[in-house]
Amino acid sequence: MTPLDGITVLDLTRVLSGPYCTMLLADMGARVIKVEQPGKGDDTRAWGPPFLDGESAYFLSVNRNKESVTLDFKHPDGRALVDRLVDRADVMVENFRPGTLAKLGLDYASLAPAHPRLVYASVSGFGQTGPRRNQPGYDAVMQAEGGLMSITGSPDGPPYRLGVAIADIVSGMFAAYGVVTALFVRERTGRGQMVDVAMLDSVAALLTYQAGSLFANGRVPQRMGNRHPSIVPYETFAASDGDFVLAVGNDEQWKRFCIVAGLALGERFATNRQRVAAYDELRPVLAQRLRTASRHHWIAQLTAAGVPCGSVRDVQEMFDDPQIAAREMLAHVEHATIGWMKVVGLPVKLSATPGNLRAAPPALGAHTDAVLEGDLGLSTADINRLHALNVV
Repeated sequence: MTPLDGITVLDLTRVLSGPYCTMLLADMGARVIKVEQPGKGDDTRAWGPPFLDGESAYFLSVNRNKESVTLDFKHPDGRALVDRLVDRADVMVENFRPGTLAKLGLDYASLAPAHPRLVYASVSGFGQTGPRRNQPGYDAVMQAEGGLMSITGSPDGPPYRLGVAIADIVSGMFAAYGVVTALFVRERTGRGQMVDVAMLDSVAALLTYQAGSLFANGRVPQRMGNRHPSIVPYETFAASDGDFVLAVGNDEQWKRFCIVAGLALGERFATNRQRVAAYDELRPVLAQRLRTASRHHWIAQLTAAGVPCGSVRDVQEMFDDPQIAAREMLAHVEHATIGWMKVVGLPVKLSATPGNLRAAPPALGAHTDAVLEGDLGLSTADINRLHALNVV
């Protein structure tokens, strides 16, 4: 048994925020039927390089455990098929610009009267309400407008976006959280509801203590490189052979760090408040001392002393870590044309009803005929006719 066993999700999403949401639901056992445009599919099927045996690595990264059905729901026959799929769905997820699906009668307001148990999740740039609701949302724009870029990068350099599309990803996570919450409510009330997730809202929610700092003192947070605004030392330092992170989280850890580093700094830096206030004086002293030995030396000594630290690793080094293997965060699934391929594992481990990796990302339209026949009861002749009309 998986947590979402028996839940069917109709997935009208594409690119990243929506597919990430539906992948999370699929990983926990939901049946996800991904509706794609005939002949083209999800936009990311064409994104690359890199490609793996002709398949986009980008698409492969967020579409496992799903079924692919090609269906033109702008065509009257295709629209009728979507209605029948909605009849069988517990959840519908879409990430079109607000108002787009309303023109086709596929928005929540149109579907809810006939489908009161439906949980309908919508991910968009600015949400379903507000003066900017009709504007498109793209990850880089949301990182910029959401304040995240303004606090990312060195103080004397330009703002940077993060190395992953964090606005898309966190919006997908919040959407999945909203869907599961709404399903829980439905168990008690018998009724579904709409889950409205905005990328701008999601990025704003990530600001947490940076927003709290602004609310507390009225000062706008600035870029600080790898430095933490409230904890010292908590940043990247250069050892003799490369960079590592030192994360001294409390004053007891600071005492242990000083013993390992052989530093006698007296009472002036004994508390975190003092260290934050004297950062400009303290940082060069620490940097000079830490350059005298290798990363391995410092990490081994500090870890033994219970001081949090870690090497700055590239992505391959991270996946080579035995801890990653032990946690099953590097997994393999068998793709129809690629064969066995690597995927990132499931980060949420449930002891009694864990999620699983059942299937590789689907080839475009791989499940169209099976769904039309097995789920909707169409005959072979009907399916052939729909293919001839390019409806599916």
